[in-house]
Amino acid sequence: MTAVSVPGGRSAATRGYSSCGGVGYWQQRADVVVIGTGVAGLAAALAAVRAGRKVVVLSKVAETATFYAQGGIAVVLPDGEDSVEAHVADTLAAGGGLCDVDAVRSIVADGYTAVADLVDAGAHFDETRPGRWALTREGGHTRRRIIHAGGDATGAEVQRTLDHAATHLDIRRNHVALQICHDGDQVTGVLVHSAEGPGVVHAPSVILATGGLGHLYAATTNPDGSTGDGVALALQAGLAVADLEFIQFHPTMLYSGSGPGQAGGRRPLITEAIRGEGAILVDSRGESVTAGVHPMGDLAPRDVVAAAIDARLRATGDPCVYLDATRVSDVAQRFPTVTAACLAAGVDPARQPIPVVPGAHYSCGGVVTDVYGRTDLPGLFAAGEVARTGMHGANRLASNSLLEGLVVGGRAGAAAAAHAGSAGPVLARVSQSFRAPALDRAELQRAMSTDASVVRDADGLQRLLGILATARPHTVDNRTDFEDVALTMTARAVAAAAAERAESRGCHHRADYPETDAAQAKSVTVRVDAAGLPTVSTPAGVR
Repeated sequence: MTAVSVPGGRSAATRGYSSCGGVGYWQQRADVVVIGTGVAGLAAALAAVRAGRKVVVLSKVAETATFYAQGGIAVVLPDGEDSVEAHVADTLAAGGGLCDVDAVRSIVADGYTAVADLVDAGAHFDETRPGRWALTREGGHTRRRIIHAGGDATGAEVQRTLDHAATHLDIRRNHVALQICHDGDQVTGVLVHSAEGPGVVHAPSVILATGGLGHLYAATTNPDGSTGDGVALALQAGLAVADLEFIQFHPTMLYSGSGPGQAGGRRPLITEAIRGEGAILVDSRGESVTAGVHPMGDLAPRDVVAAAIDARLRATGDPCVYLDATRVSDVAQRFPTVTAACLAAGVDPARQPIPVVPGAHYSCGGVVTDVYGRTDLPGLFAAGEVARTGMHGANRLASNSLLEGLVVGGRAGAAAAAHAGSAGPVLARVSQSFRAPALDRAELQRAMSTDASVVRDADGLQRLLGILATARPHTVDNRTDFEDVALTMTARAVAAAAAERAESRGCHHRADYPETDAAQAKSVTVRVDAAGLPTVSTPAGVR
């Protein structure tokens, strides 16, 4: 390891260059580094700046998952018939026995304040009349509590508002975090790759807000940057991740007609709010997909609906099912984003059923944190989809993601600012080179799509682990290299956790263990050993 110094204690706005093991690194200092510019990242960065800290934000790609969020934000309004306890109860019911009740209550209770702050920053939500937000209902919710913007463009409005509020922040575009630096006791900074080459940001607080891992699969609703970066960075730093086997497949991703794997990366999401307004799921024969499956029918929790679709497709051999929204009045006005995506694919949702399939959408697990984003490594925080606060358990309730990102993102920013104030200046140390196993991305995505999708079994998971074991070390010095390493490391953790959980629970469905085992109502945690291989803890009751 080689120490990297910053001559003269340069500020975050000034870059100095020196040698590190014969390699030139640009360098700078900050109090807080935020990795990611979605809802959680910008909420965190703004909170840290308000606390008076010098903040650097690293942005890998322009697109965020937040921007593509359609449905809305689940929030209890203070003057309605809803209640925090009702929202908590719905969240726990969806979470399959693995939610942290106290975490859920804490985050839900702060939801309205976080949304009100967003409105103060300029956000506009749809209204039924001036001063009264329009509310819709989505799968798993027993009440109408989903606020939305632009019909089905809530994420775009949230991102627009935060981007505007963040115009004064020091945001570094096309900067990829390669490694979290620490001295064994606390965080000391981040190793970064940019157009200027490798660099180091020395900082006592780092916040992971990198989003999800949808590009483990051939087709996903996630943008290109969702490659499991934060999970891999945390695992490299010796931290635990939990509940990674619970990957939510959104029941209704637009079917492209390109076959089971649906090559092509991100595919349009068809928000379940359409089902909340009366659209129904049918197969090619016009028969209901969810009848007799769950009392809530098409508005059952996402894992139930996705599994029902998967089972129907397996039974019929059809490539897709259909979401019939022809009975939804003014569908084009209420859901302009969905309508535009469908029309681009040659489908008019006002006149034709929409072809849909489940698609990789959201990771319910992630880096283990508390409700303030704190991890076990002092100075390292995580918020948003990359974090596992205990909010989602085995299956995220619809529209709880933007809620969690706003609440925990803001809390993490304030906590990181406080830590930076107490920790004082730090000096990062980085390896002269960074090599890690990486599998060819297309091969990895095919294997994950085949053996770790909506329904898994022991044979498939062992086959998947065998394929992942063939990954060979690569030197990591650019975005593509790091993403391939991150995908491989994250896929190994997902597969190991899925193989360990010998039951079906939430959005983890095992064909060979179709029932839920009460003895396994405990999170599976994963770390990596010195060789970079996943090691898992065993849920209670498992061998």
